[in-house]
Amino acid sequence: MIARIEGKLVSLESGSALVQVGAIGYEVMLAGYCVNELSEKIGTDITLCTMEYYEGTPGRGNLIPRMIGFLSDVEKDFFAKFTSVKGIGTKKGLKSLSVPIATIAAAIEDGDEELLMSLPAIGKRMAQQIIAELKGKLGDFAAAGAIRGESAGFKNFQTEALEILIAWGEKRNESIELIDAACRKHPGVNEAEELVPLVYRLKQGIEV
Repeated sequence: MIARIEGKLVSLESGSALVQVGAIGYEVMLAGYCVNELSEKIGTDITLCTMEYYEGTPGRGNLIPRMIGFLSDVEKDFFAKFTSVKGIGTKKGLKSLSVPIATIAAAIEDGDEELLMSLPAIGKRMAQQIIAELKGKLGDFAAAGAIRGESAGFKNFQTEALEILIAWGEKRNESIELIDAACRKHPGVNEAEELVPLVYRLKQGIEV
């Protein structure tokens, strides 16, 4: 099984990439968020963590080998968990991952049906099914997004405050917005211990 490929990104389609490795060009299937992140890297060398699957019906003998690419092993692990949900196969899983995986993991952990329903091929019933099966199991994937800076431009103390708020049961997206607002009102704050109380005052509607 091919677990990783390194080569030149020759071209991108809506759901796949052509990666040249030596004299061989590999067609690699990609989720939407991967296509977006690789869109400015055509012609450069890239590395993809990969997994393989066979498309088709085993009993009919027409199986076609496919390769799926991810930007990291963490994202590949998430995909394996995501597609373990009843009703989500490989194709639907790839189609639905149109935003970064950490965002989806955070939505599942927060029970955010609305965000999940905004993903391609995910309706209300499927969003509920995903939350029912995976909530409480994806905290590491959601936290990884914050550490990578998915909360764009956050400094270390802001990320620390975000992690505290999430550990106390607050929703990630709301906390990011409140942290940003509190820091704009108080640009001199530079410690998580100072920032968290300000966030709660904002949330309660108390002028800070």
